[in-house]
Amino acid sequence: MDQKLLLLAALLGAASLSFAQTDSVRLSDVVVTGTRYQSDIRHLPLDVSIISRSRLTAAYQPSVLPTLSQQVPGLFITTRGILGYGLSTGAAGTIKMRGIGGSADLLVLIDGLPQYAGLYGHPLADTYQTMLADRVEVVSGPASAIYGSNAMGGVVNIVTRQMRENGVRTNVNLQGGSYGTFIGTATNRMRQGRFSSIAAVNYERTDGQRPNAAFSQTSGFVKLGYDLSRYWQLDGNVNIAYQESSNPGPVSAPLIDNDMDITRGMAALSLTNDYGRVSGAVRAFYNWGHHHINDGHTASSSPQTAFYMHNDRMGGVSAYESFAPFSTTRLTLGFDYQRFGGHAWQKAMADGSRTDIADRNVNEVAGYADIRQELLSWLTADVALRYDHHSVSGSEWIPQGGLTARLPHNMELKAIVGKGFRNPTLRELYMFRPANADLAPERLWNYEFSLRQRLLDGRLGYGLNVFYLNADNLITLNVNTGSTENSGFELLGFYAPVSRLRLDANYSFLHTSRTLTAAPKHKLYIGADWQPGRFILHSGLQWIDGLHTAENNAATENFWLWDLTATLRVSRQLKVFVHGENLLAQRYEVNAGFPMPRATVMAGVNVDL
Repeated sequence: MDQKLLLLAALLGAASLSFAQTDSVRLSDVVVTGTRYQSDIRHLPLDVSIISRSRLTAAYQPSVLPTLSQQVPGLFITTRGILGYGLSTGAAGTIKMRGIGGSADLLVLIDGLPQYAGLYGHPLADTYQTMLADRVEVVSGPASAIYGSNAMGGVVNIVTRQMRENGVRTNVNLQGGSYGTFIGTATNRMRQGRFSSIAAVNYERTDGQRPNAAFSQTSGFVKLGYDLSRYWQLDGNVNIAYQESSNPGPVSAPLIDNDMDITRGMAALSLTNDYGRVSGAVRAFYNWGHHHINDGHTASSSPQTAFYMHNDRMGGVSAYESFAPFSTTRLTLGFDYQRFGGHAWQKAMADGSRTDIADRNVNEVAGYADIRQELLSWLTADVALRYDHHSVSGSEWIPQGGLTARLPHNMELKAIVGKGFRNPTLRELYMFRPANADLAPERLWNYEFSLRQRLLDGRLGYGLNVFYLNADNLITLNVNTGSTENSGFELLGFYAPVSRLRLDANYSFLHTSRTLTAAPKHKLYIGADWQPGRFILHSGLQWIDGLHTAENNAATENFWLWDLTATLRVSRQLKVFVHGENLLAQRYEVNAGFPMPRATVMAGVNVDL
C-alpha cells in the first residue's frame, strides 16, 4: 500500500475520527438541497454536507468558500492571494468536486436559484459571502436531475439568513492585518409579527502580497419577508457587489495595468407554501453584471488600446410542488425556465468607439419529477427524471435513482447512480475563436456508495463515500473531445469527547485518468474547537498533495496549512479575536505562477447588540 495512505490512516486513527460533516449533526437534520423541499437527510440517497453558520463564522472569514474547502471532502477551491478571487485572466475561485468543475461544471445556488455569469457560465466566487448565509448545503456528485445544467459535478446551495423570533439583532465585525488588509461587516436582523428583514453591508480591501495585487469590494444584501398566513410566505432579496481589483500576472511574466471594475447583482422574489404533506414554491430571479477590464501588458509589450467590456444577464422562474398522497410516498413535480446571455464589446481607449464581440441570448426550459417511496420501514427508494431543452444544444433526458437503508444502531447505507450534464456556454458557442455553435452538452455518469453511523448519543460519527464517475463529451478548446474517469473515496468524522471540545476530520483520495488542475490526489483536514472559560480556540490543519496547478504540467504541489483563531469573550456583547493563516509559513501555489502569502495575521472585534 502507498506509504502516504498508511500515514493518513494512522493520522485519522490517532484522531479517533472518520466523519466530519459540520457541527454535531442531529439524526433529524432537514435539508432542502437535492430535493428542493425540506427533507430528512436520512432519506436522501445523495451525499449532502451541511455547513452551519457557527462553522462558517468560526474563523471570521468574509467568504464561505475557505470553510467549504476545509469541511467538505473532495471539494477544492483555487485561491491566489489573501483576499479576493477575481475574474478574467489570472482569476482564482475555480470550484471542483471530485475533479469535476472548473468553468461551469459545478452549480452554485442562493436559496435554490442559480448564480453564475450569463455569458461565461462560471461561478462568481467573490459574491458568496458569509454575511448572507444561514448555512451552506453541498451535494457531492451530480444533481442535474433536479437542478439541470451546470450541476454536473455537484451543487453548493447557500441558504440565506432568517429572523425567526420577534426583536432586533445587530452584529458588527471589524478586523485588519497583514498587507494592509481590512474587513468590515455590519448586519441587522429584525422581526415584528409577520414581517421580517435582514440588511447587511460588507467592505473588504487589501494591498495584496505582490505589487499590482490590490483588491477591494463593497457589497450589500437586503432580504424582506412577510408571512401571508400560517401556510404561505412571501419574501424577496437583493444582493449587489462592486469590486476593483488588479491582477499581477504570473511571476514569470508580471502584468502592468491589468485592472478590473466589476459590478454584480442579483434579485429574487419567492412565494412558498407549506401544508406539511403538501409544500412548494414559485421563485423568480434576475442576475446581472457589468465588467470593465483592462487586460494589461508585460514590461516588454505595448499597453492595451481598448477595454474589454460586457453586460451579462440571467433571469428565470423556478417552480415546484411536492405531495405526500400516502405516508410512505412523496412526489415532486417541478418546472424551470431560464434566459441568459449578454453583450460583449471592445471599447477603444482613444475615442470610445465600440467593436462588438457578441450580443446573444439563449433559453432553457425543463420539467422534472422525483418520487420517493418507502419500500420497507427501513428502506427508501428515490427515482428522478428531468427533461431539459436548450434553444441551441437541443434536448437532454437526465435520470437518477438511489436506495437508502436505515439500519439499527443509527447506521445508514446509501447507493445512487445518476447522470450529470452541462450545456455549452455562450462564450464557447459564439465569443472567442475557435467559437463553435455546434457544441453538444457535456455528460457524466456517477456511481456512488456511502456509509454513515452516529454513536454515543450523537457525539461520535463516522462515514465513508466510494465513487466512480465517467465523463465524456467534455468541451476542450471549444470541441467535444475531452473525457475523464475519476474514482476515489472519502472518509469523514467528528468526535465531541466533552461538552467544550470538538474534533473533526476528513480525507479524500482522488484518482483521475488524465491530468486535471485543481484536483488534488490527497486532501486531509483535521480541526479542533475548544472553549476553555472565556476563550474560544479554533484550529485547522490541512494537507494537500498531488495538486496540478497548470494544464500539461507533470509537477505537483504538496503543502501543509495551519490556521488558528483565538477569541476572547470580553462580555456578552463584545469579543476580540486574532486569526492566523499558513502559520507554518509554507511556500506554495494553487494557481500556477501565483505564489500564496506565507504567514498572515488578522485581529479584530465582534460586537453583538
